[in-house]
Amino acid sequence: MVVQAGCKAGGGCCWRTAPENDRREHEEDTVTTNPVDELLDAIETARMPRCRAFAKRATLDATVPNWRFSVHGAAAVRSELAGWFADPGRFEELRRTPIAGGELVEFTLCWEEHGVPHAAHQVHVLQVDAGGIVSDRVWCGGRWPADLLADMAAAARATG
Repeated sequence: MVVQAGCKAGGGCCWRTAPENDRREHEEDTVTTNPVDELLDAIETARMPRCRAFAKRATLDATVPNWRFSVHGAAAVRSELAGWFADPGRFEELRRTPIAGGELVEFTLCWEEHGVPHAAHQVHVLQVDAGGIVSDRVWCGGRWPADLLADMAAAARATG
């Protein structure tokens, strides 16, 4: 298991603006040999429409607050996820665990939307073959704006 953690100030999501010289701002699209790496990069950089990590027959099975749905085909999966990850962000937490046939990825993503800090916590169970990601089963806790993040941090401090 690989764990990457960002700041934890106040128990809520931290928002750090990417440095102006962030290498991803200036890179051309590249193909990575690991489709999970490519997916995670597309999430952080808001470049999902250019992501080539998904196999043509890919499926997305998403459980989101009060709903569950599926989309089929690489283009449909990219289109759906492009709406979720429309703004560049940073992983505050990122856990990657190899599983049979793929990888389990858990993350907390922080980003700014219309000047308001947000965060989301998700788990993706990814199945991968030689053509890329064939299945993404995802559970999403929702999108949390700054005021809700502050409430969650206060509740965490109160309970100890």
